[in-house]
Amino acid sequence: MGMGGILHVFDDQDPQVSSSFSLIGRDLVTDRLILRPWPPDEVSAVSDGNRFPHWAEDFPAEGDQDIAAAMAKHVTWLGEFGHRQMIERDSGRVTGSLGLFWPPINGTVEIGYGVVASRRGRGYAPEAARALTAFAFTAPEVTMVYARVEPGNTSSIRVLEKAGFQKSMTEIEGNILRYHAVPPA
Repeated sequence: MGMGGILHVFDDQDPQVSSSFSLIGRDLVTDRLILRPWPPDEVSAVSDGNRFPHWAEDFPAEGDQDIAAAMAKHVTWLGEFGHRQMIERDSGRVTGSLGLFWPPINGTVEIGYGVVASRRGRGYAPEAARALTAFAFTAPEVTMVYARVEPGNTSSIRVLEKAGFQKSMTEIEGNILRYHAVPPA
């Protein structure tokens, strides 16, 4: 997909739920968000406990700190299909992050996401997850995107359902639910 391309993906169960984004440079742009690859200086800032003025007041959250620390070990997470900051288009503030745990294994890749507390309840996580999932399916080696979630994390389960994921299994050992999305027809 080239610069400025638009991809529309419709949820099989709810044709009213669509995911469209534009790819502008390396950014995925949705109706309300910019999903930008993490700049290396901001990864370092999170790891070092420093702040940038364009971050939401409660960014980074604990999950963002964990991901920033892990990116040093997993350089592919900084690539085109890796982790991204979630930026509000209206304010320009970084309000969370999401990413694909790249590279895929046997055609499958895991997605993770998080929105800071001050921006929750606005529908950013499902909007971002739909767009990044649709983008993941532009990679020829990806046949499934999945997420793992604890059964008691009803907010995250709702995000996955709104993003078009379907429950596929429960991992008995860790009492973890697994949700998946498949490429659009």
